[in-house]
Amino acid sequence: MTKIAIIGGSGLEDPSILKNPNEVKISTPYGEPSSTFKTGKISGVEVAVLSRHGRDHSITPTLVNNRANIWGIKELGCTHIIATSACGSLREEIQRGDLVILDQFIDFTRHRKITFFDSFEKGELKHTPMADPFDEDLRTRLIHSAKELNLRFHSAGTTISIEGPRFSTRAESNMFRMWGADVINMSVAPECTLANELGIPYATVALSTDYDCWKTDEEPVTWEEVLKVFKRNVKNVIGVLTQTISTFTQT
Repeated sequence: MTKIAIIGGSGLEDPSILKNPNEVKISTPYGEPSSTFKTGKISGVEVAVLSRHGRDHSITPTLVNNRANIWGIKELGCTHIIATSACGSLREEIQRGDLVILDQFIDFTRHRKITFFDSFEKGELKHTPMADPFDEDLRTRLIHSAKELNLRFHSAGTTISIEGPRFSTRAESNMFRMWGADVINMSVAPECTLANELGIPYATVALSTDYDCWKTDEEPVTWEEVLKVFKRNVKNVIGVLTQTISTFTQT
């Protein structure tokens, strides 16, 4: 049976989104997940919503317990993960409010637990293939949903995940552009890696909220600006999520 985990935050826990809402607390061998899970149904499909940074957004990006979050999702029996994330645009054509259906990432984090395999059992070497880290079926569903809703979106994009909570220097921002990154965020890695290690199909809808600081013709990113743009466009993120989840009732 299909059961979708949504990893996100603000606006995604509105009780009106979920039918027959409930709250589930999960403990894992890696500690407590960032929040309890809000469970219920969307279009008849079982859904569990997790707040990546806690309900009060008190957990900084570097200190998110990604291993507990992904393990808890597996424990709940979720078959797919759709993550949401604000991101900064590193490309002129990716405007504020645009959605990006990511297809690649660069992991520039340095202080996070990045694997479930802290050691190898004898004869069992766990090297997870990551050439295409985002599930293509989920990506296709998200792309079709964005098209149907007539939203501004980009069907592919590379994100670079950095530590937080600080934003980039201008030198870093320009370096990331030279590396081939299209957007920047603080959440996708190692979350995506851990989902792949457990064999859970994973995809991300990224919402562009700013231009980081590489553009010298406008003010550098601020947290206040990120929040303002995210809140103004969160309805589009929710629309894509609900439309995509509804496609699972047709298969």
